[in-house]
Amino acid sequence: MNDTITVGVTGAPAADRAVDWALSRATARSQRLELVGVVGGALGTVGEDAVVDDALAATRAMLDAHAERIRAEAPSVPVSVRAEAGNPVHVLIEASTRSALLVIGSDYRGPGDGPARGAHGVRIAAGAACPVVVVPDFDTSGRSGVVVGIDGSDASEHALRFAAAEADRLGEPLVAVSVWTPLTAPRNTLAVYPELYLTNMQAATEETLALALAGIATDYPDLVVERRVERGYPSQVIGDIAHDARLAVVGTHGRGALARFLLGSISQEILGRLPTVTAVVR
Repeated sequence: MNDTITVGVTGAPAADRAVDWALSRATARSQRLELVGVVGGALGTVGEDAVVDDALAATRAMLDAHAERIRAEAPSVPVSVRAEAGNPVHVLIEASTRSALLVIGSDYRGPGDGPARGAHGVRIAAGAACPVVVVPDFDTSGRSGVVVGIDGSDASEHALRFAAAEADRLGEPLVAVSVWTPLTAPRNTLAVYPELYLTNMQAATEETLALALAGIATDYPDLVVERRVERGYPSQVIGDIAHDARLAVVGTHGRGALARFLLGSISQEILGRLPTVTAVVR
């Protein structure tokens, strides 16, 4: 079984946080690290080769510096580096086919700090063959809990398994969140819903969550599980709950030729407004 954590590394501060997060997990789970730096933007113009060579040399030096620090701090963790020219999205998606986990950084700094960023991160998460962890450029120390979104789909089942394993490893509670949204239509956006309808929507969602969690106690007998069933829009509710969490986990249904460009709306919206370190699992 592949035990490699691949980390996409750039010169941005968020990449340093991504390396640190990956190192912590590799140390705890006896995994190996591969640090990948990509020089993108080449057009094939005359004289460009020398510029690309210089950029590759600088990228290798940056990766080597990270590797030397890792070897000093965690000598038991095998680490390798790879610098290449190309499209960062394509290179990291290709690397994900040989990885247990892909870790990337995001320069999003939280609500109120300008527009959402990280289109590359969304495309990488959509097309990757393995789970992708996106590490934001802000401090998440002191937070607790692993939040996972559950909707009863196969994708959310995989997300739940990933989240439960991480929560158990970290000794954190697992917060399982299911969200229901009342039916809307252009003519009834301000409608008053029958109480019976609302009660049944809540009950059906609670049942979905209970079924999803069946078996978790057997697999992880010491894991504390908190169930949250909320009315609202999924990405907003999950994002709000995850603002105090150590990790958020969401599933994605991305498949096929469009997977590199499209991500499920809920996971895409959460990545666009990162509440914490977030894993996207297919």
